[in-house]
Amino acid sequence: MSTIERLPLTVDHIRDDKQHIYEAEPVLSARKLVITFGRVIGLDGVDVDLYQGEVLAVIGDNGAGKSTLIKCLTGAYVPDSGQIYVDGSPVHLRRPQDAREVGIETVYQQLAVIPALDIASNLYLAREERRPGPLGSVLRMLDKKGMKERAGGAVQNLGIQTIQNMGQAVETLSGGQRQAVAVARAAAFGSKVVILDEPTAALGVKESAAVLGMIKQLRDSGLAVILISHNMPHVWEVADRIHIQRLGGCAGVITPQSHDMGEGVAIMTGATTLEPTP
Repeated sequence: MSTIERLPLTVDHIRDDKQHIYEAEPVLSARKLVITFGRVIGLDGVDVDLYQGEVLAVIGDNGAGKSTLIKCLTGAYVPDSGQIYVDGSPVHLRRPQDAREVGIETVYQQLAVIPALDIASNLYLAREERRPGPLGSVLRMLDKKGMKERAGGAVQNLGIQTIQNMGQAVETLSGGQRQAVAVARAAAFGSKVVILDEPTAALGVKESAAVLGMIKQLRDSGLAVILISHNMPHVWEVADRIHIQRLGGCAGVITPQSHDMGEGVAIMTGATTLEPTP
C-alpha cells in the first residue's frame, strides 16, 4: 500500500488573484521540452508558462532539472525536442545571445560582474554605447557620461537606495549591492523576462530582504520573473506561482495560497503527489 498522499489542485487555486494576467498570452512558454545527456534524462517533456507581471518560482531537489530547464530557456542548452515560445511565437534559442535578443535576461548565481570596473561599465558590459556624431562613428569613443546617467536611472527605477555613485568600483560593494547591480542590468535590458538564479544564496538577512524587494519591484513594473531558489521562505514570500521540478519532469504548479511550504517540499521530494486537474 502506497503511503504517498495526494493533494488537490484546481485551476481556481492558481487563477483567483490575478485572473486578468492568466487570461493573456504567456510572455514565455515551453512545451514538451526533452533533453538527455547520454543515458541521463535532464528534462522529460516539461511544460512551462510565464506571464507578464508575475513571479514564477522554480523549485526542486538537486538533480531535478531546474538548472537544465533554465539553460534551455536561456539558450545555453538546445533541447533535443520540444518548442519554446515568446509572446506566442516559436523561437529557436541556440545561444544566450539569441535569448537576449528576444528579451530574456538572466542573472546567474556567479553574477558575471567585473569587480575592477565601475557600476556603469558593468551595466553596459558588452552593450557599450558610442558618443554621437563623428566622435563615436569615426573615433569610436564611448559615451561614458551618457551611460553613467542612464545607469543611474536604471538603478533608481528599481528603488535601490544603497547605490548612489555610478563611478564606484564594483569590488568596493557588498554582496547585496553587487546583486543589485546585476539585477539592474537585467532589468534595464530585459524587455520581457528576467531570470534570477539563487539571487539570495550568499547574502545575509538584510541584503536578502533588499533583493526580494527588487524582485517585487521587477514584477510590479510589468516584467515577468523566473526565480530559482532553494530558500522556501523566500519563494513563498515573493512567488505568484511555483513550478516544482522532480526527476526531470514537472511534479506540479502550485501557489503560496493553495499549498503551504511543507506541502510544497513534500511534492518536491515525492512524499506527496498532486491530483490531476480535471
